[in-house]
Amino acid sequence: MKIAVFSSKSYDRRFFDAANTLHRHQLSYFEARLTRETAPLAHGFEAVCAFVNDRLDSGALARLSEAGVNLLLLRSAGYNHADLEAAADLNIVVTHVPNYSSHSVAEHAVALMLALNRRIPHAFVRVREGNFSIEGLLGFDMHGKTAGLIGAGHIGAITGRILQGFGCKVLAYDPAPSEQAIAANFEFGMLEDVISASDIVSLHCPLTPSTRHLIGRLTLPWFKRGAMLINTSRGGLIDTRAVIESLENGLLGSLGIDVYEDEAEIFFEDHSRQGLGDDVFSRLIAMPNVLVTGHQGFFTEEAMQTIAETSLKAATDFAAGRTCAHVLTPASAAAAANGSRPATA
Repeated sequence: MKIAVFSSKSYDRRFFDAANTLHRHQLSYFEARLTRETAPLAHGFEAVCAFVNDRLDSGALARLSEAGVNLLLLRSAGYNHADLEAAADLNIVVTHVPNYSSHSVAEHAVALMLALNRRIPHAFVRVREGNFSIEGLLGFDMHGKTAGLIGAGHIGAITGRILQGFGCKVLAYDPAPSEQAIAANFEFGMLEDVISASDIVSLHCPLTPSTRHLIGRLTLPWFKRGAMLINTSRGGLIDTRAVIESLENGLLGSLGIDVYEDEAEIFFEDHSRQGLGDDVFSRLIAMPNVLVTGHQGFFTEEAMQTIAETSLKAATDFAAGRTCAHVLTPASAAAAANGSRPATA
């Protein structure tokens, strides 16, 4: 198949080219994000491969259909950026890559916890400047603390198991927890109960209309004073302005995020020589008790290999007339939104 790969970087080309030695598709790489404005670049291609910050609304999908595209390969687990209703109406088959980075994202979430707790970024800068004072670097033992997981799918379950290894008590909220989470013997409870009892709250749920701004003005008062909040799932789960206020007034003790609700114009690009153009985000990253990484939680050798292989395998099956694995439909999205599928990040 002729496949247009949008939002591509050098690392995408490396892993897709390696996986394509088996599948032998015709791959063309575009650095541009896929939007309704750039969709005409896909003219003459049978399939497109899109990333998390591509904008796959009805307008973009209509233009893809006009260009001859009938297969949309999402190289992500999440699919909140794609209008599945519009895709179905246009007879565009949509696939994704579920659970490709469960361990990598879980490990990154715990890395954020440790770096925030032990003030690793501050210590690193001090030592490079010749300052070996440990004033202001006081942390706490993870052992004996209570961690609350909001979402207990594959990633949440692995995160919880890692935290159990530190000696944490693990609580979890999920309407449809994964088998792994159930087997791990987490203590399940209602959202408010889990948040209010936790020293660390880590988000591992999908972004749906019902979970947008799940952490906001309504739920922030439930947090223990000084608690840590971690988000490696989707930026829209957090009301950023409300969280900034909670950090400033001391309700939240610290924040570690790998995602941001308005990240599409910021992440995966080098802005070091220009302004970000986002005052809220600039305010956030300037705070001493905030640690932000640029959506790199998934970014490991193993995850990238899985993304490339799974995406190209779907294209191979589609071209051969076989049923593709991991097809997304409006019905499957509705089921996830209603909590009848395990939460994934």
